[in-house]
Amino acid sequence: MWAPQLKSFAHDHRVIAPDLPGFGTAAYESDVIDFRGAVRDAMDAAGMERAALVGTSLGGMVALGVALESPERVSALVLVGTPIDDHDWSDELEELDGIEMAALERGDRDAAAEAIVRGWVAGPRRQLDDVDPAVRDLVLQMQRRAYELQQGTDVRSKQLDPPASQRLAEVSVPTLVLTGEEDFDDIKIMGDRLAAEIPGARRAKMSFTAHLPSLERPEEFDRIVLGFLREHRV
Repeated sequence: MWAPQLKSFAHDHRVIAPDLPGFGTAAYESDVIDFRGAVRDAMDAAGMERAALVGTSLGGMVALGVALESPERVSALVLVGTPIDDHDWSDELEELDGIEMAALERGDRDAAAEAIVRGWVAGPRRQLDDVDPAVRDLVLQMQRRAYELQQGTDVRSKQLDPPASQRLAEVSVPTLVLTGEEDFDDIKIMGDRLAAEIPGARRAKMSFTAHLPSLERPEEFDRIVLGFLREHRV
């Protein structure tokens, strides 16, 4: 997912893109998954005491959690399409979740992955043909891989206590909140809330992209994010 940025960001930054447990090449190692700990472990392995964290969707939630749990490790945050734990999800997204779960329950991972691509990559107002086929194929591949890693595994994630939704005002680092204009309204509403409740947060929006702007429009994404990081480099 972050291959384009591993190249473009590396001109001015030292960059790592660790796989979270259950994704890419990272299998689950226990029945309680500490996503925030996985990020800190990756930073430790790379010799990074402090870093700017850039995360999309679940990755954004994890990055936000690290900034709250270990503020000394984080110099800046970029939260892309990031959910908030107490959000009351719309019927539209509850329906998408139901379609995915039903497909997985009947063992049809392809149908589940295709539902995810229709919903999150195309977004609620576009057709799949509106999205670059290379992006669609990559996300299908990534989603199928995640299903393989997570198959038959009963796990839960280690929760932040108190949750992030109750602590947004505690975020003490420069924060950029970015959403795609073709994403679900839920995500855009949560983006507005993050920007309003995180002190000094900056809000950015990208047209012609849904939930994965770094893949759909990498040059514009890089311009926005690298510009922000350049201002707040520590």
